[in-house]
Amino acid sequence: METNPYVTDFYNHYDEDQRLCSRHGSVEFLTTMNYIQKYLTPGSRVLEIGAATGRYSHTLARQGYQVDAVELVEHNIEIFRKNTVQGENITIVQGNALDLSGFPDSWYDLTLLLGPLYHLYCDEDKEKALREAIRVTKEGGIIFAAYVISDGCLLDEGFHRGNIDVAEYIKNGLVDGETFAARSEPKDLFELVRKEDIDRLMAPFPTVRLHYVATDGCALLMRESLDQMDDEKFQLYLKYHFTTCEREDFCGVTSHALDIFRKKATGK
Repeated sequence: METNPYVTDFYNHYDEDQRLCSRHGSVEFLTTMNYIQKYLTPGSRVLEIGAATGRYSHTLARQGYQVDAVELVEHNIEIFRKNTVQGENITIVQGNALDLSGFPDSWYDLTLLLGPLYHLYCDEDKEKALREAIRVTKEGGIIFAAYVISDGCLLDEGFHRGNIDVAEYIKNGLVDGETFAARSEPKDLFELVRKEDIDRLMAPFPTVRLHYVATDGCALLMRESLDQMDDEKFQLYLKYHFTTCEREDFCGVTSHALDIFRKKATGK
């Protein structure tokens, strides 16, 4: 199966651990873990698809859960293995989110798809990844699917920081000049979507949405302010964020979103 060389090259030189460890980056991690903890039960089996260097997988394994992980990039797998400590009930294999044929049907209580949808650029591939994640999850099990959201990225990287030339993106057809919806290609690395794209993508699947979460909200947009907060103020900010991150009027103002859904039982 072909892989995107832009993705491989990016992660060969990117410090994924550091991204989630910075104060502003930790908002995404802490929010995701907050929701994962809601659905774990004693003995839960967890599959993480696109595990990167294993921040989520290792955290859950150290809490005593059985975790299997799949990762595309060999460099990430090497770091994942180095991060493994004695006592973790965890496995890691190289693989692609589009083909999980090495994993049985209806086996996992919780399936995490926290990265692959960032790098899939057509509905057919996104549907394959979602279909595989749903297939390996037990009936009644929970799937977490993460996306990169276009408006949060345009506000932060474009209008705020100037790392993206929005006018040039419009000129090149990567952003619609009227709606500001984004269109991505493999060389752009990240697929930028909106909630309506996710709603349309999920419509055919036998699932029930439990939460739609603005995972990091304004954290990247206001990263300097968050990084300067003392612990007490940051904890207050997290409380505010956890309280508001599912509000419909906030859902588009985020750089990452989390779609959390339950696999329906057969015939329901």
